[in-house]
Amino acid sequence: MAELRHIPVMLDEAVEGLAVKAGGRYLDGTFGRGGHARAVLSRLGPGGRLLLMDRDPNAIAAAQEAFAAEPRVAIRHANFASLGEWDETAAGLDGVLLDLGVSSPQLDEAARGFSFMADAPLDMRMDTTQGESAADFLAHASEREIADVLWQFGEERFSRKIARAIVERRADNPLTRTGELAALIERVVGRREPGKHPATRSFQALRIRVNGELDSVRRGLDAALARLKPGGRLAVISFHSLEDRIVKQFIRDHSGRVQGSRRGPPQAAAPAELVAVGKARFPSEAELATNPRARSAVLRVAEKLPGPVRPQAGHA
Repeated sequence: MAELRHIPVMLDEAVEGLAVKAGGRYLDGTFGRGGHARAVLSRLGPGGRLLLMDRDPNAIAAAQEAFAAEPRVAIRHANFASLGEWDETAAGLDGVLLDLGVSSPQLDEAARGFSFMADAPLDMRMDTTQGESAADFLAHASEREIADVLWQFGEERFSRKIARAIVERRADNPLTRTGELAALIERVVGRREPGKHPATRSFQALRIRVNGELDSVRRGLDAALARLKPGGRLAVISFHSLEDRIVKQFIRDHSGRVQGSRRGPPQAAAPAELVAVGKARFPSEAELATNPRARSAVLRVAEKLPGPVRPQAGHA
């Protein structure tokens, strides 16, 4: 089963970054199959509280099966971007953990349509109860819209050629299967990068578009900051540069650092609300040896400050 193969990425580092207190209140916004959640729960005492969210119905079913009898745990089927709308978070949080991107169970279950490694319906929705699938998007989007998605979210150099081929193909036979899309991209692009399937970037881009992932990250970070108590920790694991750039900039923007350049005067910054805890962390060689999917992971941790701290003048 896919669940048995799921290995939580940077488990020790993420839980260490949260600095879990026995009586604290923590939220795992991306439950997946619960590796990180179990580690946090193991550090909580009787008065602790663990809130679990996931937009994937299968993940929520797994959470309910595992923790239905655990009084310290509350579960909600929702995108972590809406964490501030959950009454359970109103009392404030001592820590928020976000493990971004697609999970191993989602990749391994061919029917979900996230992977080009097996032929399946071209779906890619993390929440299968709502929204349009990748096939739906490709069936109605303009050639320019498709090209923009492939370039912006996948940094695909051949985005225009691929988009043109998709539009030409759908005039007679719309794409509905992952195998069809992967084969079309391979015909257009060819095998240009050894060891990397030519559809990799396009599949990533479509997944991000279908699930609104980058917007969710931005909204989720804002909500997490609002709900964190002073001294509370934010730990975020990213898997590609687009996500990590948002997280890095968010921490920087809320750190009270005065922005500016050598060519102009420094710009006013808002009072500091966050401070980065150490530098970005990456998987160890030992972890990569046992879990190659962790190879692109980046962990960033920040702590909410006790109160607004006025920035010092100077350049960032």
